[in-house]
Order: sequence, then structure tokens, then C-alpha cells
Amino acid sequence: MNTTVLHPHWKYSTMSAPKSGIKVVIVGAGFGGLTAAIECHRQGHDVTIYENFPELKTLGDIISFGANAGRIYHRWSDGRIARRLRELCIDLSSYGFRIHKYDTGGLVYHQPSPPQDPEAPVLNGHRGELHEVVFNYARDELGIPIHLGQRVEEYFEDERQAGVVLKSGERVVADLVIGADGVRSKARELVLGYVDKPKSSGYAIWRAWFSNTDMIQDPATREFCINGDTFNGWIGPDVHFLFSTIKGGKDCCWVLTHRDEHDIDESWSFPGKLEDVYKVLEGWDPVCRAIVEKSPNVVDWKLVYRDPLPTWVSKHARILLLGDAAHPFLPTSAQGATQAMEDGVTIAVCLKRGGKENVPAAVRVHQELRYERVKAVQKTGETTRERWHKTDWAKVASDPKSIGFHREDWIHHHDAEKHAEDMFDETFKQVTQPELFEDVKLLPVGPIAVAA
Repeated sequence: MNTTVLHPHWKYSTMSAPKSGIKVVIVGAGFGGLTAAIECHRQGHDVTIYENFPELKTLGDIISFGANAGRIYHRWSDGRIARRLRELCIDLSSYGFRIHKYDTGGLVYHQPSPPQDPEAPVLNGHRGELHEVVFNYARDELGIPIHLGQRVEEYFEDERQAGVVLKSGERVVADLVIGADGVRSKARELVLGYVDKPKSSGYAIWRAWFSNTDMIQDPATREFCINGDTFNGWIGPDVHFLFSTIKGGKDCCWVLTHRDEHDIDESWSFPGKLEDVYKVLEGWDPVCRAIVEKSPNVVDWKLVYRDPLPTWVSKHARILLLGDAAHPFLPTSAQGATQAMEDGVTIAVCLKRGGKENVPAAVRVHQELRYERVKAVQKTGETTRERWHKTDWAKVASDPKSIGFHREDWIHHHDAEKHAEDMFDETFKQVTQPELFEDVKLLPVGPIAVAA
């Protein structure tokens, strides 16, 4: 095991780490899977990605990355990747976030944007465009093998290795397999020892992304497209509507979170109906409907809930769940993709520090370092939604800041790589020699028994 003691003023290295001899297979090429691959590459591991989608498409709409993700991006290619992403993202340095009361449209709080840290930028942009930058960096600049159109049918492991079976029947083996393929990951069943189906959270989001062509023609909405990038929110009873313009006002996007009790099965993203959106917006500031009317189409996205998993690690600790496969987030946390990235950074460091002979222990250290932090960050999404959906307007009148979007320093100032480096040795001892410690409560390693 690498037992290097870090200098108190630790700084990341721009040099590639020595080859570890550890082979990692990652299933899923979303932001979490790509980050895990890039970080494994940085830390000297041999990494390959398998992705079900047959080709890369710039799909989706707005996605947010906190400063704790910006810090990770900044370390790739000596800051060049962060700069590429920044050019595609919304710039609210002068506009801020303007929050309105749903019925009157009155501005109740103008939340200024925090100053940007070039070494840890906050990034908000089109999911597909930002993903393309990261994907191309991994595949074209780093040379990480990414196999598209490869559906994983089965995961397997023993004490020495893990692997996947592809739809073609091909078996791929590695020292570690990371399931980063979302809430429906087949790896979940192997890790848990049972099938857990997604549940409706009781909420859904209508969402849309479109050009400003019609917006700029309407006096009611023109102001949002001629003043650069903007971000506005309308807060109402159990509903919130967020609208932003990006690329100097050229592109528009909105999301509307509302109650929804429909059951879900295997799919939870559907074409939406504008008429349904209009019903929810009855009695609201007319500007909201004027914005929605300009949308050529809308997506109806059911917010899926998963019971918190007791473990992300398989029986032999050769398979690890990462990102949404382990811990889906509510959009109101604005941290889902960022926490998946922190996962990717942490496992790469743990594998490097543990070495090829200690992969299972390194995987367990990763879980110990991440589990409680993830749970705490997840709760912020619920807190924000409750604060907005059950607004105490009397309190807002006396304390407008109370309705703002809270940016917690303990979340955004976190350095996942430094934390993993600093905490690895002590946590490794707890995992491998728990008898030396008093009151050490380690997380379980699956599969988990389920009461009948």
C-alpha cells in the first residue's frame, strides 16, 4: 500500500501517476462514468468504458455543476477543459438570481451571484453541450477506450475479479467494475441481492429548451433576451418555475416542478402537454404563461425516488455503484452530477493508494469516505423544495434572503481529491483492522438480506 504522507499544504499534481496495474471497467458514459474514467486515467489505472447508447447526442437541457465540480474540471488539461465549459455556460455575474411571488410576479429577493473562482468555477449550461466536451476529452485527448452501443446484460464477481457480460455474449473482466449507468443499473441487483424498483417521488418536472426567436418578438418576454444571460424563479404553493436565458439571451430554458402522483414503471420521461402546464399556471403571473407558450415542445419528467441504499459495494467489493446508480438526487440540490464526479475522483484516489493487491479494501474505503457526505448533500434538495413549496411569505417579507437558493460552503468548498488523499490511511486501517478502534461502525458490504 502507498503510505506517502501528504504535506499539510497538499496540492494536486499535474503529472500522470505511475501505472498501477489496476484494470477498471466502467459501465455508463454520463458525467459520473466519464469523470471516474478520467480520474482513473490520471491516477495510473487502465480504464475502459462501455455505454449502451449507440452514438453521442447533445440531448437534454440545463445542468448545474457546483464549485466542487469546477475544482475537478480545473485539474484536467491544466485548466483548459474548465475554460471550454465556461464558454458554453450561463454568466450571471451581473444579473444574479431574481425570485418572484407566483401570483403578483413581484420581485421578493434579488440574490447576487457569488464571485467566480477560476480554479473552482460554478458551471450551468446545456447538458448535451457540456457532456460533449467531457466525452471528447476522455476519448480523443486522453485516448480512453469508450465502446458505444454495448449493452451490459449481467455483472459477476468473485474474490479475485469482476466483470460484465455484454449483449453479444462477450465477457469482460477487470479488477473492479463500476456501475455508473443510472438508477436502472443492473449492478444494483448484484450489490443489493434483490431487485428494487423505482418509486414516484410524488413530484414531476416539465422542462423545455428553445431559441429566443418568439420570445424576442413579445413585449412581455423580450426583456429576458436583450439583457444578456438571466435567471428568474417564481415560487408558489407546491410549485416552482425557473426560467433562464443563456448565450447572451439566445437560448431559453425553463423547468416547472409540481405535484405528480402517477405511477412509474420502466420509463419516466415522456412528451408533455402544454395544456397541462397551463392548468398548473392558472392564477400565476401572466409572464410565466407567456414564456411557456413559446416552447415548441415540453418534456414531462417524473422525479424518481429510491430508498437510500444500505451499501454501494458488492459482496466481494469488486463491483461499485457510482452516481445515480448509488444515490439519485433531487434537482433542487443542484448537486446530482457534481456528487457523481466526487465519487469518480474518490475511487480513483483510493485505488491508487490501496494498490492492486488491496482493491476490495480500497473500494470499502471509498464508500466510508463518501456515504455520509452524500446523504447530507441529498437532504439539501429536500430542504430547498420544502422551503419553496411551503413558503412562509410573512417570513420572506421580513427576511427576503430566507427564500434564496442556499449555497453551503461545506458543499462547494469541498476538495474531493484532497479529502481522499488526507483521509485514506486512517480509513484504510479502520476497514482492514477495525479491532484496533473503539466504536467503529463500518458500512455493510452487500448483498443485503431483506425481511420477508
